[in-house]
Amino acid sequence: MASSPIPLSYVILAAIGEHGASTPDLVDMASRGTVFWSSAPSQIYAEPKRLLALGWITSEKRPGKTRNRTVYRLTAKGRRALRQWLRAPAGFPKLQHEASFRLFAGDLIEDEEILTSLQQLRADIEEMSTLVDTNIERAANVPHRTRYLLLQQDLGRRLLKAHTDWLVEVERELAPTAAAVGRSS
Repeated sequence: MASSPIPLSYVILAAIGEHGASTPDLVDMASRGTVFWSSAPSQIYAEPKRLLALGWITSEKRPGKTRNRTVYRLTAKGRRALRQWLRAPAGFPKLQHEASFRLFAGDLIEDEEILTSLQQLRADIEEMSTLVDTNIERAANVPHRTRYLLLQQDLGRRLLKAHTDWLVEVERELAPTAAAVGRSS
């Protein structure tokens, strides 16, 4: 008996789309979409097995550059499942925002330590901003999805800007001079 679909199942179905995709294609797409979805490559490699068992995709071997590769395609059943999921109401994303919880527990360490712990966030924002810019440049390479990719990447750009603005505010509030002003008031 096939296991039930999980949210990643639908992400993979959407990535396969009408044009099909190989597992390396899926991993590549996932690596360019980390602003929106994060899964380990091992999860992406494993998920097509679940989708095959559900009868939602088919697979066929095709010649690749160095060896055969497996290309997946949606079945009618998979297309129906994906369309049903796409039509369902989408709620606010479930966040696991580590940086915000470091701030939440900020009374347990010094402000300077919090600021140090948030430096990776700034580096990640810069890296993801570059990724979003690259995705925008490449959107025309996927003509059947260009419009939707550009709208999605606009959300990515806005999320990253919101995080940058938030980080600037946190840094301003927790900077040693701000803390000294707060204590002397």
